[in-house]
Amino acid sequence: MQTSELEDKVLIRELTDNLSILGDKKDFANQVKLFTEDAVSETIVEGLTILKLQGRQAMIEAFETFLKEFQNVYHLNGQQVIDVKGNIATGTCYCHITLISTENGVKMKTSIGAIYKDNYIKENNRWLVSKRIGVFEWQDKNIISK
Repeated sequence: MQTSELEDKVLIRELTDNLSILGDKKDFANQVKLFTEDAVSETIVEGLTILKLQGRQAMIEAFETFLKEFQNVYHLNGQQVIDVKGNIATGTCYCHITLISTENGVKMKTSIGAIYKDNYIKENNRWLVSKRIGVFEWQDKNIISK
């Protein structure tokens, strides 16, 4: 593996982590700047596509709508495999998502096991996500306090 390929893999891992950090902060205006202008984001649950978005503005609106009911959002990225071929790359990242909300006065924790399958493109010497498919493999919801 050449040094430039290793550097690209580190930059892509940082991109993936920054996507999560900005999502946790609900900073969607900056988060979507990590996607290409016409990027596609798709969410799959139990084998069915429940959401498919194209473009930054559609993503901002959908992310804000979905996450507004949660007081806290945490993404913990785990293992990630990246394949770089010049100015394009693909990657798979496992993620544990925790969402904290209040329902009828009860504090709830939703845990989700997700696998993100990403396509990346290097534009103007910067890696961006051109397509992200989030496959939500499992979900668990529990009371954490009354």
